[in-house]
Amino acid sequence: MAVYTQVSESQTQPLLEALDLGELQALNAIKGGIENTNYFLNTTRGEFVLTLFERLSKEQLPFYLHLMKHLAHKGIAVPEPLTSHNGNIVFTLNDKPTAVVTKLSGQSELNPTSKHCKMVGSMLARMHLAGKDFSLEQPNLRGLPWWNETVPQVLPHLSSVQSDFIISELAFQNHLSTLSVYASLPRGPIHADLFRDNVMFDGSELTGFFDFYFAGVDTWIFDLSVCLNDWCINMDTGEWRQDLLNSFLNAYQSVRPLERGERALLNSMLRAAAFRFWLSRLWDFYLPRKASLLQPHDPSHFERVLFQRVNAPLSLH
Repeated sequence: MAVYTQVSESQTQPLLEALDLGELQALNAIKGGIENTNYFLNTTRGEFVLTLFERLSKEQLPFYLHLMKHLAHKGIAVPEPLTSHNGNIVFTLNDKPTAVVTKLSGQSELNPTSKHCKMVGSMLARMHLAGKDFSLEQPNLRGLPWWNETVPQVLPHLSSVQSDFIISELAFQNHLSTLSVYASLPRGPIHADLFRDNVMFDGSELTGFFDFYFAGVDTWIFDLSVCLNDWCINMDTGEWRQDLLNSFLNAYQSVRPLERGERALLNSMLRAAAFRFWLSRLWDFYLPRKASLLQPHDPSHFERVLFQRVNAPLSLH
């Protein structure tokens, strides 16, 4: 559990009043996540999630929060940010930019079946299409510029074999970004972090996607690749589980068929998605921030995934 900023019940009172949320019943830190401070906020008006943003600025937050509102109004199941009577969507608590969103029902499914993958794949495609007319712009802040900036910071902590691997892959991704086929890929707002623990199910029903705070405008095929690398693999080896992969891809394409350029670059983008999370986990592991009970994810998992993507590319039929 990452709690960078402690919040007392009394400190939430001005926020409850601004949002007309009634009386506080419970305030509990959320287990999971390493980027922001999150609490379950239960009041006489319902159940919500309170987030204090530890890295994102007050100026950056409207993109994420208004994207969630936009998607919710288009029928995509996501938490909806609350606004005050005067239209504020971003607040301040303990000197940190803060938001309150509705709480999804259910729980994450960490051992998905083909049925779960089918539901997530279909809704991911619908989410991409629903975001086409979203008017705000913000890049994926964990995209290629961040990779180029961060690799030199983690290199001193790596073995020579790992260093060679990460430098080689970064060069590959930099070259990829110069290709005309890459420039032509369809893009729009993406979630960029839609792992198993960022989706909720209530029984057999998919109740929503959440934690949009890595979202940005990027290629849709990168977003799909992030999902495939988490939802459709053997977690011990990084190898594909073909049943899950087929269900996810078929469901996605039943809503939005991949374009020719996307199919051509799918293996390259699967590598990009694995590289992004290997790098961010290395960064969190070796250059951590202080937090209450923070336990960074194991970087070696995505090192294995990237190795599989480089050495065992998919063949699309």
